[in-house]
Amino acid sequence: MDKVVIITGLTGSGKSGLAIDLARRYNGEIISADSVQVYRGLDIGSAKESAQNRQLVPHHLIDILDFNKTYNVGNFLADCTAKIRDIIARGKLPIIVGGTGMYVKALIDGYTLGEAADLNFRQLKENEAAKHGNMYVWQQLNKLNPEKAAQVHPNNLKRVIRYLELEINGKQPTTCNILKEYDVCAVGIVAEREKIYADINARVDKMLSDGLQTEVEGLISRGATRDMQSMNTIGYSEWFDYFDGNQTYEKTVELIKQHTRNYCKRQLTFLKTINGLTLATLGEAKAIIEDFLK
Repeated sequence: MDKVVIITGLTGSGKSGLAIDLARRYNGEIISADSVQVYRGLDIGSAKESAQNRQLVPHHLIDILDFNKTYNVGNFLADCTAKIRDIIARGKLPIIVGGTGMYVKALIDGYTLGEAADLNFRQLKENEAAKHGNMYVWQQLNKLNPEKAAQVHPNNLKRVIRYLELEINGKQPTTCNILKEYDVCAVGIVAEREKIYADINARVDKMLSDGLQTEVEGLISRGATRDMQSMNTIGYSEWFDYFDGNQTYEKTVELIKQHTRNYCKRQLTFLKTINGLTLATLGEAKAIIEDFLK
């Protein structure tokens, strides 16, 4: 049975570096599972790998869309499936890497959705919760169905979003799983909270020194608006109030760091819901995958 490796984990946990190392050693190619890196021009804020690293190892599903387009879980599943088959057909190892939780869960556990569902619905609601809090999303459910909302705690975000999905789409769920035909090793890289938070602060500071503000200004000058899916992401959405004169630079930077930390906490919670995922430190993850590839 052909093998597939999936590496996910917390923001800044070292998953991309591990993937590149493994790809070079085991004749692999990388498929991105990142909902922001699909967009051309969103480079610094999405922490895309350098051009040099992307020349060392082929990367897929990066820079495939203009910033005014939309992309959802269904698009990802279709694109990822095609890339997996192509890579395997060429005798290489597919290594799927990224921190977009819904993409990874859809691959590993299968994806349940209403027939008429917007496949990006859950990701959008996760983004809203990261920015405004879980209660913000729960209140949307409460307005539509107070009885159903009373049955779930606001912090049980996964179920709140699922109930919202059913309320809005009105369809019973169906399930698909695209990895049944492969031998899969899936790991999620975790670390101590203090280390991750320190790494996040350093990561944001580096993005700023690398020109994040200029990158966002360039996107806006080309027509990017705050309501676009690409701009409704951490590292980009925070700048609109600053450019409108409603927020200081210092507050903008503080919000990017805060939202990233909040997202990281939500990532960890979400990773624990993926049944086929093994949580491990960076070193442990490397050992697990190498043993799988022997």
